Amino acid sequence: MWSHEESITTTATPARIWQLFADVPGWKNWNAGIDYIEIHGPFAAGTTFAMQPPGQDGFVSTLTQVTALSGFTDETVIDGTTVVVDHRITPLSDTLTRITYSTTISGPQADEFGPMVTGDFADVLAALKALAERG
Repeated sequence: MWSHEESITTTATPARIWQLFADVPGWKNWNAGIDYIEIHGPFAAGTTFAMQPPGQDGFVSTLTQVTALSGFTDETVIDGTTVVVDHRITPLSDTLTRITYSTTISGPQADEFGPMVTGDFADVLAALKALAERG
């Protein structure tokens, strides 16, 4: 098993972060690791989305938990390895919000996938923060 957690604090409201999370096609605006993305239904548990990182094969993920203004979890299974990413929104005060990405990877390629999946999380969170704070 492989796990990693990364977070950032922002002045953006939980509602603003949620707006960006729920706009799946818009993820490309703050995640440079997405070349192509398409959601296959509403932003709700059970819905799948297809994503392709630049220069890599695409994959399909499933939203396993979606809670408005709190966050969502997605799961991807590739060749017997399961990648679960939990995206959380935590209000810290009236003016501060923490965004946290927690990842757990299990299966035969967990150690290989881990750094590949989470290596850009600091950049992704920084870009999400910048976009959210612009309003």
